[in-house]
Amino acid sequence: MTEKLNIDHILEKCGNFGRYQLILLGFFCMINVLSSMHYYSQTIISFVPEHWCYSNLTASMSVNERRKYHMQFSNPSCTNIDEVLMMKDSPEAEIEYDKSLCKNDDSLECLERIINSNSTRQQRTEHQNNHKVCKKWIYDYDLLFGYQSMTSELNWVCENAWKSITGQSTYFIGSVVGTLVLGIFADAIGRLPILIIANILGIVGNGLTIFATNEIAFALCRFISGMATDNNFVMMYILVLEYIDPKMRTLGLNLCIGIFYCFGSVVTPWIAVWLGNWKLYLLATIIPTLVIPIFYFVVPESAEWLISKNRLDEALICYQRIAKINRRKLDEKFIVDFKTVAADINEQRIKSNEKQNPSLIALFKTPRLRRLTLILFFKSMIITLGYDAISKNVEGLGMSPFILFSLSASAILPACLVILALQDRIGRKAMASSSLLVSGIFTAGSGIILAYQQPENQKSNPLLIAALNVIGRFGITMAYNSGAQYATELIPTCVRAQGVAAAHVAGYALTFFSSYILYTATFFKAMPSLILGFLSFAGAFCCLFLPETLNRKTPVTLLDGEEFGRDERFFHFACFDKSVNKKEQQ
Repeated sequence: MTEKLNIDHILEKCGNFGRYQLILLGFFCMINVLSSMHYYSQTIISFVPEHWCYSNLTASMSVNERRKYHMQFSNPSCTNIDEVLMMKDSPEAEIEYDKSLCKNDDSLECLERIINSNSTRQQRTEHQNNHKVCKKWIYDYDLLFGYQSMTSELNWVCENAWKSITGQSTYFIGSVVGTLVLGIFADAIGRLPILIIANILGIVGNGLTIFATNEIAFALCRFISGMATDNNFVMMYILVLEYIDPKMRTLGLNLCIGIFYCFGSVVTPWIAVWLGNWKLYLLATIIPTLVIPIFYFVVPESAEWLISKNRLDEALICYQRIAKINRRKLDEKFIVDFKTVAADINEQRIKSNEKQNPSLIALFKTPRLRRLTLILFFKSMIITLGYDAISKNVEGLGMSPFILFSLSASAILPACLVILALQDRIGRKAMASSSLLVSGIFTAGSGIILAYQQPENQKSNPLLIAALNVIGRFGITMAYNSGAQYATELIPTCVRAQGVAAAHVAGYALTFFSSYILYTATFFKAMPSLILGFLSFAGAFCCLFLPETLNRKTPVTLLDGEEFGRDERFFHFACFDKSVNKKEQQ
């Protein structure tokens, strides 16, 4: 009995791993480098160098002398020393300080407590224009290797630190809005146009940020830039996945990500250091991205998506173009087979009463597909939260954030190599579950080690922190990259862009709590790692409810998605199938 024709058979006749796929992977490698530069731009332009409120007393001191002098205050970076000394030396000050708080204590630390008391703050507000509020700072750029960030150039530190934080928040909001909205449009107008639009939004957002001089303009520009995040990468990821041999997806995708996204992440901070200024760095992210609109003329639209929209002539042209580049000759039988496959897909859609343009809601209308979608969303939330929490922890650790950033990013390549070696052997399900399990063990374990190896009264060892950061990044990167391919293969083609985008939005939404999770370290150092570790364990368990996708035709219609892997058991893994096949052959 002959096997029923499907999309993968059509692609195989055109060549599913030939010259065309290598060209497509080359474009994907370029996207990896550019998207890493864009993704980390928000962090790099917002680095805060060590700083102190300007004072004539400390201006001529060396950095170590100034740092030691300011350490006697509870807030060394933002205490106005001139104000403290004025209060100590002049009983007739502009503001009537409540010196009863100190009684006979004449130390500078006690005087600082008076300045920061509620009564003093109220008077400071009333005398804001005349009072000596800190308006000038001394910056030490040693840990940043001379790099001037946006926060230091605009003096958005101390009382003005909220301005930079607001920009980061709007960038996050923009990424949520952009991922969801552009994902919906990708299933309506195509993957390729959204890839171009997303990158143009990134160019516009970063370009306008260069000229922003106030918090409102900065927040608006970062919102626009944030809208590009994710879709400037995911759309190309989907195109590559749909046009490549299923057996080569793990190799092609993870090799590109492992080498080029890792390269971009490691090199990006040093581009900023080399240029020396945040504006020049943003300009460096814009210039190479200008080539992306050319993709519209050289990269074909998703043929699977065109078939799902009944645009068969355009889909046929895409396959013929691939065959020509791969030097494959197509006969009349190919056209007949293509029309047969397309007719089968449309017939399935009609039988399942599927609309021509189904929305994201369609993923939740049937019980099994709804359960699978919710599990994918939960997994994405856990992975994105962990990734965000680890990537944020690069400042204030006694080491240059650029060095720690690069060391942490270097874990991307080995994580991808592990996926490359194992995912096509043990399967997507085992890889997703085990990577989250490994991430949970290392994350929770590293937190406990950090808590009990570094007593509260000792300075943290930056090398230990760097090592733990790299280990944590390795585990969560492995989970993130394996999970991205798994989700893309599970969600039906007709709603794939919307589904993948919605899963990423769910992940971005949960990162809102990452700062609060990190804050729990003030109560117990290991608490953030224990929380993230527990969530990783929960995600590993939930992955066991998902079906295997290794060497299987990806679902095209909603009905395909509902029936996909229905008969699989809870502990079914692809590696078990191979063991059974070997025994049968013997």
